[in-house]
Amino acid sequence: MKRNTIVLGVTLVILATFAWAGWANWEYRKQAAERALASASHAELIPVAPGDVPQSQTSLVGKPVPDFVLQDLSGRTVALSSFKGKPLLINFWATWCGPCKIETPWLIELQNEYAAKGFQIVGISTEGDDLQPGDKEGWAHDKTAIAKFVKEYHMQYPVLINGDSLAGTYGGLDAMPTSVYVNPEGKVVAMQLGITSKEDMVANVEKTLTPGN
Repeated sequence: MKRNTIVLGVTLVILATFAWAGWANWEYRKQAAERALASASHAELIPVAPGDVPQSQTSLVGKPVPDFVLQDLSGRTVALSSFKGKPLLINFWATWCGPCKIETPWLIELQNEYAAKGFQIVGISTEGDDLQPGDKEGWAHDKTAIAKFVKEYHMQYPVLINGDSLAGTYGGLDAMPTSVYVNPEGKVVAMQLGITSKEDMVANVEKTLTPGN
């Protein structure tokens, strides 16, 4: 009886040790994820001055914004030229992007705040699924996920799909979100890779509204 009690005690200690190790491992992973998200929320703001960052990331600044023709969630074709003459923020994002979830409420506030000045945000989803044009099931799945995100975050500005097809002309789109700020003359006045702060976004929106930029 005594030996059985000892065995039971040892077994309980072993089980408790494994339970603690599992909790510690989960807590470590949780903290690591939180640190990664915090780091992402202080991502890099791309300056206008050339030479400060890789050329591929600033190649659009000071140049005409590349044109595109994409579809919205309803299948309607939308061209960038349809926003001609407007100050724009072209925002590349994805449903899986944590920083995008932080940034989206700021975008909605900016759209509401500056709409009276003609400012327009255009959201472009970049799910990164490498879907082929004929993959109806894949596109339907992406559209469902995007529509759910749009509804959940109350995105009132235009949202287009298949942003990955623009990676070559928009500097690679290696960071999510990526924002391209365009003045009414169609010139890129700033690019922002990743997420910084709403204040940084306001400053770049003001650039799109300032004559001479």
